[in-house]
Amino acid sequence: MIVLDTHAWVWWIGDPRRLSQAAHQSIDEASKQDGIYVSSMSTWEVAMLVKKGRLQLTMNVADWIAQSALLPSLHFVPVDNSLALRSVHLPDSLSPDPVDRIIVATAIKLDAPLVTKDKRIRASDVVATIW
Repeated sequence: MIVLDTHAWVWWIGDPRRLSQAAHQSIDEASKQDGIYVSSMSTWEVAMLVKKGRLQLTMNVADWIAQSALLPSLHFVPVDNSLALRSVHLPDSLSPDPVDRIIVATAIKLDAPLVTKDKRIRASDVVATIW
């Protein structure tokens, strides 16, 4: 079981060459075990990046997310009260970005490594990471 950071999810679906070898391998292994998880906050983040013109997809964002959701090994994790609260109690050094904090809290809640290129998250040692 793994959790994908937003960029890892986007790259896995749209441009897997951008993933590191370790990230690619962990995603391949997790997909065989039906164990890839993405925070619903990543859905919000992808939609916002598209809206701001910082991300271009091959189809409209709603269809792209719907197509992702059809992948049998991919599961979305809704943001509930426990995740929201957990994200507040993470160390301040982690990241001030609420989306990053929710994604990290998701990985902690699931006791799963987070696939991320984010250097700040990887350096924090708050959660196991793969890159």
